[in-house]
Amino acid sequence: MGQITVNRNLDGIEGLCSIIPTVHGDERGYFIETYNQKDMEEAGINITFVQHNQSMSTKGVLRGLHFQRQFPQTKLVRVIKGEVFDVAVDLRAGSKTYGKWHGELLTEENKHQFLVPRGFAHGFLVLSDTAEFCYLCDDFYHPGDEDGLAWNDPEIGVKWPRVEGVYRGSASADGYTIDGVALKLSDRDQKWLGLKDTFKF
Repeated sequence: MGQITVNRNLDGIEGLCSIIPTVHGDERGYFIETYNQKDMEEAGINITFVQHNQSMSTKGVLRGLHFQRQFPQTKLVRVIKGEVFDVAVDLRAGSKTYGKWHGELLTEENKHQFLVPRGFAHGFLVLSDTAEFCYLCDDFYHPGDEDGLAWNDPEIGVKWPRVEGVYRGSASADGYTIDGVALKLSDRDQKWLGLKDTFKF
């Protein structure tokens, strides 16, 4: 099928996909198609993206775990510089894998993309000195709609690579390091609660 290979239902979580593009390279450099609607549709992925975002972060920055309550977004994420560990957590009510997480290593070398459907919390950790992160979204950003989960919630149990520290009952980054560098989270991301306290049924 065209220029991509799709690995589906990662770790048994329906809808999560790793998308591996064909890289055309020689001594001059390389070329890839970062998005081709026809290839995606042939792979059974029918999504209309409406917004393209890019961010830069330094080593030890952890963003997440974020989700949208009223206006959920599908995200197609990739790294164009550096290396990140990208995580999705299933928050879909009734899902057989509710609360389960999967992580993907995204780097400028492997050029993999990670498709995170609606209904997931999402976050990433920067493993390299700097990283530039790009993502397509299938809905526009709605201020005030974003919510989050504690990145270190033991119930979810994300295994962030190379991170050292002891959970002290909150999302505070105090005492956590990666390769000796202090973990860096926004004030807001250090105040999110765990899964049970965020979703009380």
